[in-house]
Amino acid sequence: MKDTIIRYGVRALSLGVIAMGSMSMALAQDAAEGAEAAVKETNMLDKWVIAGGWTMIPLVILFAITVFLVVFSIMDLAKKKFCPEELRAQLVALMTECRVQSAIQHATTSPTYLGRLVAYALPNIDANRPEDLGKDGIEDAIADFTANERPRLMKYVDVLALCGSIAPSIGLFGTVQGMIDAFAVLAETGQADPAQLAGSISVALLTTFWGLIISILALPAFFFLKKKAQALEAECVNAIQEMVNTSINVINAEAQLARIPEGLGGDDEEGMEEEVEYAEEEQA
Repeated sequence: MKDTIIRYGVRALSLGVIAMGSMSMALAQDAAEGAEAAVKETNMLDKWVIAGGWTMIPLVILFAITVFLVVFSIMDLAKKKFCPEELRAQLVALMTECRVQSAIQHATTSPTYLGRLVAYALPNIDANRPEDLGKDGIEDAIADFTANERPRLMKYVDVLALCGSIAPSIGLFGTVQGMIDAFAVLAETGQADPAQLAGSISVALLTTFWGLIISILALPAFFFLKKKAQALEAECVNAIQEMVNTSINVINAEAQLARIPEGLGGDDEEGMEEEVEYAEEEQA
């Protein structure tokens, strides 16, 4: 599924690049024939995209990449790929019976994040330390695994932040260039039709408009997906910690019960007094 999405996404981006190339050629032809072109009614594509000039080419590509990454990341960060409830319940049940080898083998068969984490961390259990099963070594393994997996996990999400950061800059560049061209015409002619000048400024502002739209779409999606990835990672870490703690409690159950007093409160004090009196009577 993931490979299919990537393949179709690459095809869509390729078609977008081809379309932008065709648009740039059309813009060059329109610029050459601008003096001879008659006033005609424009459609929505001409008014909101093509009228922005060549700077719209990278903006349209960035917009396509942003939409693709948002959809792809939402599907990639699905819960079933990280910590499915069925797998978690099965592993906890095995660790409740202290069947560590079975838990590792079962986790190895799962391609999920939790399965790979369990298969990586549980071999560090130390049976010679029944009081904590070598929990410090397990935690070090968990830290190593999450540190190694985090770059891959955030690879596409971080690109969203990049798109959201550079899109307004590209849009501002197009606006500044359009304003320079508009005032250059005004300086050469000495006067200009206000309606024509307003139209030129409107076209120049299109690039900033689209740059802000891309940024508004990309940056909130980046923070949302980043928080979601962190929450899924933390859920997997909590799950394996729960498994280890369950096994520790099972192994040390008798020792823990031995440390717990028979009872608490006034009833115990009365019971102790009765036992002392009974012992004194026996001695007498």
